[in-house]
Amino acid sequence: MPRQLHLNAFLMNAGHHDAAWRHPRTQPERITDLRYFQELARTAERGLLDSVFLADGVALWGKVRHNALGGFEPLTLLSALAAVTEHVGLIATVSTTFNEPYHTARKFASLDHLSGGRAGWNIVTSGSVDEARNFNREEHLDHALRYARAREFVDVTTKLWDSWEDDAILVDRERGVYADTDKVRAIGHKGEHFSVQGALNVPRPPQGHPLLVQAGSSEDGKEFAAQYAEAVFTAQQTLADAQAFAKDLRARLPRYGRTDDQLLILPGIAPVIGSTEAEARALEQELTDLQVPEYGLAQLSGMLGTDLTGLPLDGPLPELPEEKDINGNKSRFTLVAELARRDGLTLRELIARLGGGRGHRVVAGTPERIADEIEEWFRAGAADGFNIMPPYLPGGLEVFVDEVVPLLQARGLFRTEYTGRTLRDHYGLARPANRLAVTSPASPAA
Repeated sequence: MPRQLHLNAFLMNAGHHDAAWRHPRTQPERITDLRYFQELARTAERGLLDSVFLADGVALWGKVRHNALGGFEPLTLLSALAAVTEHVGLIATVSTTFNEPYHTARKFASLDHLSGGRAGWNIVTSGSVDEARNFNREEHLDHALRYARAREFVDVTTKLWDSWEDDAILVDRERGVYADTDKVRAIGHKGEHFSVQGALNVPRPPQGHPLLVQAGSSEDGKEFAAQYAEAVFTAQQTLADAQAFAKDLRARLPRYGRTDDQLLILPGIAPVIGSTEAEARALEQELTDLQVPEYGLAQLSGMLGTDLTGLPLDGPLPELPEEKDINGNKSRFTLVAELARRDGLTLRELIARLGGGRGHRVVAGTPERIADEIEEWFRAGAADGFNIMPPYLPGGLEVFVDEVVPLLQARGLFRTEYTGRTLRDHYGLARPANRLAVTSPASPAA
């Protein structure tokens, strides 16, 4: 079949723009209302999107005085969304730094069963010292150590999912045998970071393994993605940068015995959509005018690992540390620093540029222009699809589904119906073989 786009809806409270909650089109009072998120999930499914995604951290991000922050724990919410949807995938962030493999394997296996095979795990190592201080630490673990722990964490988690064979459950009432215990086995893992006996107390997930997603673009992050990730959420500002990232990441796959068709790259895009270019630009300016500089400066300080408090907003960035000295999100630091230097931005201008997507690409225009941008990156090998980041909700998702998706379908770039039920079906990825099974024939691609 012709290559087709994959589209994920990245849902964030009132929307991705940091001033969205102040705009009359949004409903910030509903960010702990289950029905609000159920409506968003149904909208994504109506648009035949591959998945919805909920980011997460284990600290209160940013200044809650100036943004609609906080909200649901994502796996709890996705379980509720599974009950009101049938097809759309359900992806949640869970940190490998502040969790344990057994808990994580159990929760995602449960979600995969509850949803009929629609779960996905966005694997992060966490990037903030505030998170560390919520878990008995004064400082964050070193960046390289976090990734070393993450590798072992994923290895243990996938072994736990494989601790039951697919046909282990017999339900033989006559013999009194519920499960073949020769096919339910301990994993007996003893490593540098974890000691886990197993087996998991949830049978093997319908997908074998929930889809593995990764979002880091540092050197450690790209190497991790090449080894484990099946989908990558990334932030790229230009087509050339996105092409270079994709080429670099795919070049790393062979060392792990992997091929290009085993990994999908989905850059973030925040589409500000209007019926005319002028209308889209006006909406973008409305959101910019609602920004609170204090909030933007605090966010920027976090991204750059540099306290910018008190600096003149109409002045340039100060001297910054080198990426090697950043112990947070290295790739986002580099992206933001290079954006400011390349375009000669003042602090005020940089805050405005980052307000819509925190470093992800913001495109303002008509539905046709948004579709053109998506098609250009897709055909140029810069993306297998996109992480759609509506600047405001719920309308930003609705207009994308109702006005951009039909254009992509008319161009033969996106599905006109769901042809499978699982998230792996949507992404065209194989169900992984059970590594611990006595005989483990490879499963065909979905």
